[in-house]
Amino acid sequence: MTHHVILGAGPAGVIAAETIRKHAPNDRITVIGDENEAPYSRMAIPYLLIGKVGEEGTHLRHTPGHFEALNIKVLRGVRAKLLDTANRSIGLSDGNTLHFDTLLIATGSSPATPPIPGIDGPGVHSCWTLADARAIANLAKPGAKVLQMGAGFIGCIIMESLQQRGVDLSVVEMGDRMVPRMMGPTAGGMIKDWCEKKGVKVYTGAKVEAIERGDGAEPGLLGKIAQAVGLGSSAVPNGKMQVRLSTGERLEADLVISATGVRPNIGFLENSGVRCLVGVLTDEHLQTNVPGIYAAGDCAEAFDKVSGKTIVSAIQPNAAEQARVAALNMVGQQVELMGVTQINVLDTLGLISTSFGNWEGLSGGEHVELTDEKAGRHLSLQFKDDRLVGCNSVGWTDHVGVMRGLVEGQVRLGEWKDRLMDDPTKLMAAYLSAAQGQGHWSGAADDRRRA
Repeated sequence: MTHHVILGAGPAGVIAAETIRKHAPNDRITVIGDENEAPYSRMAIPYLLIGKVGEEGTHLRHTPGHFEALNIKVLRGVRAKLLDTANRSIGLSDGNTLHFDTLLIATGSSPATPPIPGIDGPGVHSCWTLADARAIANLAKPGAKVLQMGAGFIGCIIMESLQQRGVDLSVVEMGDRMVPRMMGPTAGGMIKDWCEKKGVKVYTGAKVEAIERGDGAEPGLLGKIAQAVGLGSSAVPNGKMQVRLSTGERLEADLVISATGVRPNIGFLENSGVRCLVGVLTDEHLQTNVPGIYAAGDCAEAFDKVSGKTIVSAIQPNAAEQARVAALNMVGQQVELMGVTQINVLDTLGLISTSFGNWEGLSGGEHVELTDEKAGRHLSLQFKDDRLVGCNSVGWTDHVGVMRGLVEGQVRLGEWKDRLMDDPTKLMAAYLSAAQGQGHWSGAADDRRRA
């Protein structure tokens, strides 16, 4: 009996296991999760923090006995420590060894904690796991002074949940603008202005240099709360923390959130023979350089058809599709991944922004921008020859599906490219004329119905 082992119990791991079961009803499937939790979605954690869902609402599957009914074995609180490709086995943190016929590496990513003095002490948390969410929910009370490090895509989502909890929030971003890895200077600056109007203090072009704590003074607000709920003295600093910035400013904080990025969980693959760059390198079938071993999700480095290079695209829709394709290949079907594109749609305190493909543009390409700061709207289109290769928008929600379709489909615009250079708002007309005639992706159906 073929044994499929899946490392990781997040969305990619769960979708892969269910896909294998659908197409191989008698094969053996084992999913290994490193947390003592039911499989859940990290993207639901902000909704947990603002009370829109309970913990059960973060779970990927809600039917009791779901995995048992599918004869999928889920191991919790165990992680892979060593991959032996020659013997096709995984050494686990509990001392056991698990043999496999096919293997999916879907270990996701972990917070990249910067080397800042004091960051490992009490009162500092990431916002990555359910355990993190529980700690933050106990401490981020109305009026508490909270400092968040990082204003990237994940940071902005966390920021919104903190702001809705009524804290006194400051955000420190080392880039010269908010969301610097998905937004240009104009767009990032507009998002910063919006956040400040909503009461969030934003420090861009700044780094946290140290987190300093009291010396035995009377406990601060969070210290009193922690004592009241029985968290103990190690849960929070004694008194307020002093956070020193590279600008020379010092900010008080009861709680510090670290949201400075993530890195793929691939350390256990060292000396395994599985080739890695930023993530685990895969081919069009999501297979690694070792036959029968695949990767999907935040730890996988897959081909981006727009930029023509491999990327780690840590967003859930890409993880789901990669998992599906990998699983089908694991059961013997020859299925190719159509490609991975950088796709981001962000809601920052009610302001919608988007970033698709090569939003910074390509060498030898052209671009056009249209900005109405008074209306809070910005649109930036990047072209290479007669194709739209990337775009940014802020407050421009009319044709998000069209923008994505033109970028992902690499549609030849012909004369419409010059028309868009003259008036970038004509995206719908360009799509209807160029994309439909060429039989491209029709993901703009919702836009057409609204038009």
